[in-house]
Amino acid sequence: MSRGTSAGFDRHITIFSPEGRLYQVEYAFKAVNQGGLTSVAVRGKDCAVVVTQKKVPDKLLDAGTVTHIFQITDYIGCVMTGMIADSRSQVQRARYEAANWKYKYGYDIPVDMLCKRIADISQVYTQNAEMRPLGCCMILIGYDDERGPQVYKTDPAGYYCGYKATSVGVKQTEANSFLEKKIKKKVDFTYNEAIETAITCLSTILSADFKPTEVEVAVVTKDNPKFRVLTEAEIDQQLVAIAEKD
Repeated sequence: MSRGTSAGFDRHITIFSPEGRLYQVEYAFKAVNQGGLTSVAVRGKDCAVVVTQKKVPDKLLDAGTVTHIFQITDYIGCVMTGMIADSRSQVQRARYEAANWKYKYGYDIPVDMLCKRIADISQVYTQNAEMRPLGCCMILIGYDDERGPQVYKTDPAGYYCGYKATSVGVKQTEANSFLEKKIKKKVDFTYNEAIETAITCLSTILSADFKPTEVEVAVVTKDNPKFRVLTEAEIDQQLVAIAEKD
């Protein structure tokens, strides 16, 4: 029973270990890295951008059906990192919560409220024995009429927060330190700078040059607050611009 320090306290989700840790919740964070992907989100002056890797595991798969970027409402979208089945379940729940809010209150749910709701649900999973935490992490982006562009992230523990820029996945630490350096120099990125920063961040930490088919990019902007996934041609344009700068 006594493997390392966890001594059976990881057998049951709702039990604290003597050090005051919930091992199952910690394992859920490890599961987020299971897919081997990293996602990055950057908030600009009047836009928000998410970028994630796109790996098609099998030659036989239709690449068009493989995605980690999901639309939740017309104006809010997310990038999911971690176990894809858990991710889809969480996206489905987010869509339900957003639709329910609109039905109840007659206006679109704000990004922070949706993130709070998803985080609250995740927190319940860390508390009840009949659930297991979901092995996925959600980064939401949207454009708020009052507050401008928004980037929010929620994790399996039910913690959530707004960000200027953030990342999640295998290379999270490297990506975050890259973003911190960039944000130190400049915060109010233009649309192109935000996309460039996010893509450069990914390619730097993975030390790889991307083809348009290997990344997914989604944006919301002040001029077009609707959530939109960039086409391969648009991604190619951005990649060429970055290559020319280098």
